[in-house]
Amino acid sequence: MIFADLVSFEKVFPLAVFGLFAVVTWWLLSKVAGGRTRAVERLDEFRDPMSRKREEAKKKKKQDGGVSKMLERAPAFARPLQPKTEQEAGRLKSKLSMAGFRGESAVPIFLGLKFIGLIVGLIMVGGPSLFVMGLTQKTLMYTVLGGGGMFYLPDVVVWFITRSRKDQIFMSLPDALDLLVVCVEAGLGLDQAMRKVSEELKRTARVICDEFALCNFQLQMGRARSDVLHELGARTGVDDLRALAAILIQADKFGSSIAQALRVQSDSMRTRRRQLAEEKAAKTAVKLIFPLVIFIFPGIFVVLVGPAAITMVRELFPSMGAK
Repeated sequence: MIFADLVSFEKVFPLAVFGLFAVVTWWLLSKVAGGRTRAVERLDEFRDPMSRKREEAKKKKKQDGGVSKMLERAPAFARPLQPKTEQEAGRLKSKLSMAGFRGESAVPIFLGLKFIGLIVGLIMVGGPSLFVMGLTQKTLMYTVLGGGGMFYLPDVVVWFITRSRKDQIFMSLPDALDLLVVCVEAGLGLDQAMRKVSEELKRTARVICDEFALCNFQLQMGRARSDVLHELGARTGVDDLRALAAILIQADKFGSSIAQALRVQSDSMRTRRRQLAEEKAAKTAVKLIFPLVIFIFPGIFVVLVGPAAITMVRELFPSMGAK
């Protein structure tokens, strides 16, 4: 009886696998062939040129639906952490603006992520600690440390992003100023020169080009040039951009040469960048002491003193013991 069941199972199993494979293949083919053909899509494009763009927008919106829902729910968790005064709200908004987050929902999402990080840290650290060590003082300490670490994790991430943006702006600003000088001396106005720089250096200096593009957009919307330049230095947090904005505001106010002001600022910034590179090069010798002492000198010591030590152990110690 058992042998007959095995024989029947051996016969039925390949058929079941084949049937499952056939069903999956049919489902995939129906999914692939269920869409419209390229000819039908081209005919629809001739009838309605905007149809393809609407379909692509719908697909993108469908793909980003989960992330959008999560970001929409995040501000609800930020209510206990909302700034109490306008000064605190302004400082937080400026902090996120320096990191490149300038949307209307940037502050609520940031605070919501901090609250979510606090809850996740308490659960991830407190749960296992309570299960392993029980309700003790160490458990409470580990739980508080885990929750606090996850609570301040968004601040650390924002700090790293801000530092990276400042470094990119500082390193690419002299080149952008040189191109600004060329454009201004060629007869372009400051607005057109900033637009040209944002177009030409977009691949190599994306951050500073985005800032210039935003300034140009604000100027096109009718804002005063002095306000735009002042906001450029304030929202980036880079001292060199603040100095550049002040120089351009003064040049525009007193009618002096903008090209000459840009050239002087570019030379000073390039000199400062070279001095920082020389400073880092001078610090290299001091920084190499620690890896040399910790990793390289022990190996050299073993290679040089090892054979002598082995000879002393083999020759000197037996003679000392014989005496």
